[in-house]
Formats: sequence, structure tokens, C-alpha cells
Amino acid sequence: MADTPTRREAMQQAFALHLRNPSAHPTPAGLEDRRVQVYRELFFNNVVSLLAGNFPVLRSMYDEAGWRARVRDWYSRHRARTPLFPELGREFVRWLARECAGDGPAIPAWQAELAHYEWMEVVARNAETDLADGPPAADGDLVGGVPVLSPLVWPLVYRWPVHRLRADARPGSTAPAQATCLVIVRDRRDQVGFLEANAMTLRLLALIEAQPGCSGEAHLCRLAAESGLDPAALLQHGRGLFDTLRARDILLGVRPD
Repeated sequence: MADTPTRREAMQQAFALHLRNPSAHPTPAGLEDRRVQVYRELFFNNVVSLLAGNFPVLRSMYDEAGWRARVRDWYSRHRARTPLFPELGREFVRWLARECAGDGPAIPAWQAELAHYEWMEVVARNAETDLADGPPAADGDLVGGVPVLSPLVWPLVYRWPVHRLRADARPGSTAPAQATCLVIVRDRRDQVGFLEANAMTLRLLALIEAQPGCSGEAHLCRLAAESGLDPAALLQHGRGLFDTLRARDILLGVRPD
């Protein structure tokens, strides 16, 4: 039989379906299973290894069989939006979020948040932006001057304390009453870390990003008006907060005159 484009496409589709889910799709006719097994193991093991590297804490929550089963479930059922191998971690995060929100297999909701947090660390490490590419900044008074926000900052809010989760520190089924606020940052040494924050700190960063021409004092007065706090007390507290944010390279300094 002639090897027509239609026949080749059908063979490729059957081969792909088999690689994704061998238990549901048999080895395509005309292919020796012993040879196909090499591809089955190569493809799947590469994905298992990639995701374990992207999500080391989540991986530690499973034994070997359980982790491979979780990855197999995603691998066989999820339809990725990207052809890029390094971006498969993002697809895994999307799938976990959907599975935790739906009626599919029982996956604890905190696992989706933990995966998202670990993926954001990957995003921070791999971001092509450099601090040298950001706006100019100088030393100076962050309250009296105009604070400059780093372009390598990711404010995040989670229901669970994802930064504290470990294989021996798993959360319960009910999320804590208070949300977890974090700021992931890549500093001047290209080291990725996080700052445990609160809702007011995240609001301050949002104001600085949205209104980059305002002084630190103006941002703090806006926060005081929104929260009903005493402006003088918040200004005093704000100086220490600004110093912390600068020490962590979340704020790079003040805008030069």
C-alpha cells in the first residue's frame, strides 16, 4: 500500500496516542512492540524527570509509584497548549488547578497551590529580564523619594502556607483562616528567594507598580486612607518596611532626579 500523507498522519496519530496512554491505545499495527517500548520509556521517563526537577517538594509528597501514576494521569489526559518541552511544567500546574477544582480524581487543593509556587520559582530563575534592563535607581530616601520596583518581583497569595510544606509537614484538608502572602524575588546576585509578607505589603507593591511616579510617602498615605489606619503611624512603620524591601532587592532604590 502506498505511503500517502493521510496514511502517514493516521500512523503518527496512532503512535502518539499509544505513547500517551499505552493501556488504552495498543501498539499501532505494523510496529514491533519491542522497538516501540524504547520510545514509550524514553518519552515518559523524560517527562517524569522534568516534572520532578520543576516540583521537588511536590515530588517528595509521593513515593515512586505514586508520582509516576500522577504524572501518567496528566500525561495521558491533558492536552498541552505548548510544543516547548521546558514549558510542560506550566501545563502540569494548569492541569492540577483544573483537577482540584473539578470532579476528577481526588487531588488535595493544596497540591495545586504548591505546584504553582514551585513553578513561579522556576519562572523567576529563567526570566530573561535583567535588573540592568530595569529603570534607573539611586540610593536615597524611599519615603521622600520615588521608589523603584524591581522588574523581577512576583507578589503571590495562597490559601495554604506553600513555602512551609514538606513531606513531613503536610497540611490538613481545611485551609487556614488567614491567606499566605509571599513575594518571590530574584536579587542582584541572580538568587531566587521569597519574602513572607501580608496583604498590605502586596497592596503597597501594587500601588508602586501602578503609579511609578509617586513618592513613597504618597503611597503610604494612600494605604492609610484605604485601611483607616493613622497616617503618622503608618509612615513610621513604612520606613522600616521600605528598608526591608530595599534590602531584599524588591525595591532597587529611588528614581534619580
